[in-house]
Amino acid sequence: MKTVFVGLSGGVDSAVSAYLLKQEGYNVVGAFMKVWEPDFLPCTSGEDRLSAMRVAAHLKIPFVTYDLEKEYKHGVVDYFIEAYKAGRTPNPDVMCNRAIKFGAFWERAKADGADMIATGHYAQIQKVESSWLKVAEELKTTNYRLLTGRDSAKDQSYFLWTLTQEDLSHSLFPIGHLEKSEVRRIAARAGLPNAAKKDSQGLCFLGHVDMKEFLQHYIPVEHGPIYGADGEMLGEHDGVPFYTIGERMPVGARADKLYVVAKDVASNTLTVAPTGNVGRSLLGQEKNIPLTGVHWIREVPKAEKEYEAQVRYHGEKHLVHIEKGTLIHFKESVMAAAGQSLVVYEPGSGECLGGGIIE
Repeated sequence: MKTVFVGLSGGVDSAVSAYLLKQEGYNVVGAFMKVWEPDFLPCTSGEDRLSAMRVAAHLKIPFVTYDLEKEYKHGVVDYFIEAYKAGRTPNPDVMCNRAIKFGAFWERAKADGADMIATGHYAQIQKVESSWLKVAEELKTTNYRLLTGRDSAKDQSYFLWTLTQEDLSHSLFPIGHLEKSEVRRIAARAGLPNAAKKDSQGLCFLGHVDMKEFLQHYIPVEHGPIYGADGEMLGEHDGVPFYTIGERMPVGARADKLYVVAKDVASNTLTVAPTGNVGRSLLGQEKNIPLTGVHWIREVPKAEKEYEAQVRYHGEKHLVHIEKGTLIHFKESVMAAAGQSLVVYEPGSGECLGGGIIE
């Protein structure tokens, strides 16, 4: 019987994950991760922890609380504030998974006797065994594939591209094969106290946060000009760091939809243009995008093969070729912001191959 520490957030997804693992016979421990919260936002961690405790009590499983405030502030919050200051568009949820859920949480759980950890992510892990010679067991290897969740509307594989083979070998995603509606039904049948609780939205752990309002506590407002594609000055903005490529930009009383297509941190200027598709615009078009911080989960993609790539969560999947594992060649031009995660998938199989940070 393996011991699994389940990250209980107070939400229904992690609660059902703990319930299913207990049903399967695992020795389940519920763990709540206490993270840093800004003093200018309403605090929800107390309510979330209470909800997680109620789930653990209902399931009759042990419950622990891990104080990960320092790790979260340094590994997630400081990271994305500095990235925004530099004019980049980071993805804090990716860093949250890397630094907290599959980093600090695993280390704490392992020290307390965990064989594995589990979360309520909508993604799937598939174990693949192979052997060069069937008679030579010492050459036998085990690989793990990261697959999209069955519920495409909830799939969270985009946020998990930094996971390693080691991470996948001791992690479980108990609800990845389920639709959200099935998770709700299981929670109701099991009598879980948070079965009807609404899903949390927004920033990892902090919930719904107006990013611009949040950043203004750390980055001063510095007004600058907004230019159209023809160079005409159309209005004024609050500071380049608060905007990202592809973002809808209301300008004055204009009725047409305008989007940020270019920004210059040095001159504090934004350029906007109309477009019917945020992924393709008059300006800011890219076909060849270099990546930094590249990570491939199983193997480096082959240059001759065609893959699919996403440049934003639940965004359109674009056909690409990958040169030397670091340069992405798009068939059609896309609008991409420096700092965003670009995540690569195997067409048809739903396998997340890894990705990198758009440079």
